[in-house]
Amino acid sequence: MFTGIVEELGEVSGRQQSRASSVLTIKGEKVMAGLQEGDSVAVNGVCLTVARIFPAAFYADVMPETLRKTNLHLLKNGEKVNLERALPVGGRFGGHFVSGHIDGTGKIMAEKKEANALLIKISAPAGVMNYLIPKGSIAVDGISLTVVDLGDDFFSVSLIPHTAKYTTLGYKKPGDSVNLEADLLGKYVQKFCLRYFKGEQSNNLSEEQGSAFGPAEPGGGLTYDLLKKKGFL
Repeated sequence: MFTGIVEELGEVSGRQQSRASSVLTIKGEKVMAGLQEGDSVAVNGVCLTVARIFPAAFYADVMPETLRKTNLHLLKNGEKVNLERALPVGGRFGGHFVSGHIDGTGKIMAEKKEANALLIKISAPAGVMNYLIPKGSIAVDGISLTVVDLGDDFFSVSLIPHTAKYTTLGYKKPGDSVNLEADLLGKYVQKFCLRYFKGEQSNNLSEEQGSAFGPAEPGGGLTYDLLKKKGFL
């Protein structure tokens, strides 16, 4: 588990590419402190397992599924990457819960300076957009960010100067690919609601406990009109 607070910009120092898999060697400084084989490190938001440690670098195997679903297959030697070690028990929690399991990739559509902020517009697949809400959280290349605006197939985020300077987003340009992970909370809420409105209520929820939404309706679903009717909007 990660928080989306990038510890440092690392660098790809080696890449061994086979037909369907890859081995990445990543240089870092802060993340190397106390790092052991078998530990988890988020590289551009992708949870990778440390397979071997060198004095100032580590390498990790990247399986075919990860290459298919993320932008790691696009990395080149010398390219900067966001690095974050797994959250330690009792550690400070400054972002939001990030699993390191990417939901899909998007592309930077446009960038715009606004006073001290950098506004970035990013395209996203439907599987990611379904979980986004204004002022909600999303991890972009492993960076915990707040959604500023939403469209049908895009969203925007705003970066403070510190984030722009110390993460990959400050160096990427329109057309570049980014890894996207939607907030875990939204996924669980959607799963629960879909099951509930299909009449698949958990056995742990008794009739006496009831639901804020009222009884499930056959063939129904979680809709804007239903939420409004029940007083949530």
